[in-house]
Amino acid sequence: MKKLFTLLLICAVTATAFAKPKNQYVRIKTAYGFCIVRLYNETPKHRDNFIKLTKEGFFNGSLFHRVIQDFMIQGGGPAPGSDTAKYKKTMSYKIPAEIRDSIFHKRGIIGAARDNNPEKASSSSQFYLVAGKRFNDSTLNKTIKERLNGHPIPESERAYYKSVGGVPHLDQGYTVFGEIVYGQDMVDEISAVKKDKKDKPLVDIPMTVELLSPKECRRLDKILQLPQ
Repeated sequence: MKKLFTLLLICAVTATAFAKPKNQYVRIKTAYGFCIVRLYNETPKHRDNFIKLTKEGFFNGSLFHRVIQDFMIQGGGPAPGSDTAKYKKTMSYKIPAEIRDSIFHKRGIIGAARDNNPEKASSSSQFYLVAGKRFNDSTLNKTIKERLNGHPIPESERAYYKSVGGVPHLDQGYTVFGEIVYGQDMVDEISAVKKDKKDKPLVDIPMTVELLSPKECRRLDKILQLPQ
């Protein structure tokens, strides 16, 4: 009986050690450091597409080509005036919108850029990381009136925008598919670099994007107290 109990315990520990993590995390590295992003399971089409492109090494060497302080940094696509050959494949398709009422543009999220299309379908590769800023009731009410067509901001989200920050005027317009769990300072530093009139950094900022291993993902799930 004792041997059987020991064997069952070993099997249970082994199964836990090799269990598939609940969430996939990615590391985005630049000369300004790195951040770790958790991809949301609530937006599976965007999550899976980002994982696929990362596995292919698509993002490696691409630039953060548009930066705006207190707003966001954007990359994953061709910079103004650059060669678009690398992006020919990803420019040929879009991802259906996965806009969720419970997910908003808080500081540190990763969202999908898009062109002006009625379906709000996302670019297959261009994404942005939010730096954001804090708001007050007056500026939030102005955002609701002028940018959100009267669409209300829930009280819990208002509290977050006032205490932590974000970019509420993008809510319900773009798909948010993950959030930074470490390294927000990288985004803040990049958003403040010198740039030209088109918001392109004067000095190129290339990135490298890599998937964290299942072991690393399980560890982060545990640290962040996310379910296995």
